[in-house]
Amino acid sequence: MAGSARRSGAFGYFEVTHDITKYCKAKVFEHIGKRTPIAIRFSTVAGESGSADTVRDPRGFAMKFYTEEGIWDLVGNNTPIFFIRDAMLFPSFIHSQKRNPQTHLKDPDMVWDFWSLRPESLHQVSFLFSDRGIPDGHRHMNGYGSHTFKLINAHGKAIYCKFHAKTDQGIKNLSVKEAGRLASTDPDYGLRDLYNAIANGNCPSWTFYIQVMTFEEAEKFPFNPFDLTKVWPHKSYPLIPVGKLVLNRNPVNYFAEVEQIAFDPSNMPPGIEPSPDKMLQGRLFSYPDTHRHRLGPNYLQIPVNCPYRTRVANYQRDGPMCVSDNQGGAPNYYPNSFTGPEDQPNLKESHMSVACCDVQRFNSANEDNVSQVRVFYTKVLKEDERQRLCENIASHLKDAQHFIQKKAVKNFTDVHPEYGARIQALLDKYNAEAGKQDVIRTYTQSTRPASPKERSNL
Repeated sequence: MAGSARRSGAFGYFEVTHDITKYCKAKVFEHIGKRTPIAIRFSTVAGESGSADTVRDPRGFAMKFYTEEGIWDLVGNNTPIFFIRDAMLFPSFIHSQKRNPQTHLKDPDMVWDFWSLRPESLHQVSFLFSDRGIPDGHRHMNGYGSHTFKLINAHGKAIYCKFHAKTDQGIKNLSVKEAGRLASTDPDYGLRDLYNAIANGNCPSWTFYIQVMTFEEAEKFPFNPFDLTKVWPHKSYPLIPVGKLVLNRNPVNYFAEVEQIAFDPSNMPPGIEPSPDKMLQGRLFSYPDTHRHRLGPNYLQIPVNCPYRTRVANYQRDGPMCVSDNQGGAPNYYPNSFTGPEDQPNLKESHMSVACCDVQRFNSANEDNVSQVRVFYTKVLKEDERQRLCENIASHLKDAQHFIQKKAVKNFTDVHPEYGARIQALLDKYNAEAGKQDVIRTYTQSTRPASPKERSNL
């Protein structure tokens, strides 16, 4: 997850328990009972290293499979959805969750201004401020690949797919009060809980599932099946069991094995490919770029990132911090007549047809942002959970400026009139009690259009 500074991690294995070779040719799934070494890193988004584990924040749930065909990185979260569906917005989203560039303080104006202007965030915001927004450590939450991927079988037939990892420990969350207490008394609560559980032999595990959708079903789907702000209904696309993820080894050295671990959504073995999901397409490029900046151009030679179960043969050589034999004297150009790698036609990516159409940039902000959120609010949550959701939102939104509050409440009202009304009633109470607040606003609402000179400086 981009911006993840607060990290925990452990190692173990993935074991296949059900045959899915009719969908996927990847060797990681080739037979029941097969085990593949894995690493999983858990993280928060907005907090720096040393921040508390018990804050309300999405959790990164990144899985690295050390397969004999190379690394497979499934770089997910603890939610099946995300705030945005367009990678162009990803840097801005992260900036809005971080610190104000002038005060260097967390700024509710930034957070809620972005969310209120991008209504596609409603689904994830509602999930975040529900009880599941503060999981009880890392062992008691699910993991999701979130994106839509493609699986290819041995006959070249492709199908769309989503990945799920359901905790075998059961979902457990912390109350706002308990999370606040732990933030001051044991900010390393999640890290400690994971490390101690494994050290004591109480190894956590997750059951691994897929959902699948044919290309024909995708064509007729009622909404964009690659939209990261929505889920595939389980009733229509049920979970198919695949295997178990088990963590049974703690890192020997935190810096070497957790701080330096790097996940690239572009690391996919033959049989697993990206879909047209716009967010996934953007992450294919941005994550490796980040790692080259953070860890250096040879970060894949760091042992925890190295595809050690296969032989690397390519033309990417040299660069600072090269710690391998640099492929010795093998030719470093292609094609060559000597000992260089050869094309492997059976590993070629699947083809896809694109209908004749115009291609242009478009804004996807208005693609039904409320229907699934309405189901979440009215059908998934119980009455006491709805009440806590509204209280959690209002207690955070109250610190944003009033005009931002109004925009946010309007979005919640679009989901369901009761949803917006409850939050507004709580905000009215907070605003009446606020009095004179010790808040310095660095952003003020613009009441005039920017001048040509101001626009030139944007």
